[in-house]
Amino acid sequence: MKIRIGFGLGTRSFTNDHATFDPFVDALEDLGFDSLWLSERLGGECPDPIVGLAYAAGRTKRMKFGMSVLVLPGRNLAVLAKELASLDRLSDGRLLPAFGLGVADVHEQAAFGVERRERAKMFNEALPLLKRFWEDEPVTHHGDWYDYDEVSLLPKPAQKPMDIWLGGAAEVELRRCGRFGDGWLPSFCTPDIAAAGWKIVNEAADEHERWIDPEHFGVLVPYTHGEMTAGYKAILERRAPGIDPSEIIPTGWDGLRDQLQRFIEVGASKFVPILVGEPEDWFAELEGVADAVLPLQN
Repeated sequence: MKIRIGFGLGTRSFTNDHATFDPFVDALEDLGFDSLWLSERLGGECPDPIVGLAYAAGRTKRMKFGMSVLVLPGRNLAVLAKELASLDRLSDGRLLPAFGLGVADVHEQAAFGVERRERAKMFNEALPLLKRFWEDEPVTHHGDWYDYDEVSLLPKPAQKPMDIWLGGAAEVELRRCGRFGDGWLPSFCTPDIAAAGWKIVNEAADEHERWIDPEHFGVLVPYTHGEMTAGYKAILERRAPGIDPSEIIPTGWDGLRDQLQRFIEVGASKFVPILVGEPEDWFAELEGVADAVLPLQN
């Protein structure tokens, strides 16, 4: 089992300034992190993840990069397929596309022009269609949300196939991942919760006569060096009521390493740590994370 450890930035605003983002990306590459992950937030100061990751890809040679996550409902699907295929090809196959329904915020959702109750149905139609655009045959599709006749997009991605990762924790989300996804990247969960969710993902895949690579079980792992912010406390109260926060958000680099080891014991092998709060020195922070957890990579 190949253990791979990246780093996520969430919606941090410093990613919008090349004077700080450039050395951050360079440090991740130099220290040996597997991947960089950016999130999408229309109302935040962070850059669009496709643009930000394309910029990062141009500065690096080895490191992969993914979205945590990119909102799918409301986008022009053919244009998105073209953009991601181009990015994957220009980066020599280093893209890790990951999609979701978006943050639970009425203003964000309205900005995509999709009614809340329609998002999941649109997502279910869009995801397999997106994959078809990356295959060799022209796409003809007449559905509830998308309508195409003999559409052929070039270039094709460098990866064949290009695997798509999904997040989510509710059973309907887990079953959607098993039905349509190629990997699962949950967040704010304990190892036991993740193991139970992975079982549901694979059961759903079996029902649809699909197979998901056992090594495509990942986890986004927040960690802290002190008190949690009010925002993170609210997330935990909503996502994991009744669970001790320290079981989900470890403290310090050693705590992060121990948490990753617990996830490895239940079968997870791909990880995206995200720091809660802001360090005084980002390079020192990355060095500390690298020293503590990158030896787990094999």
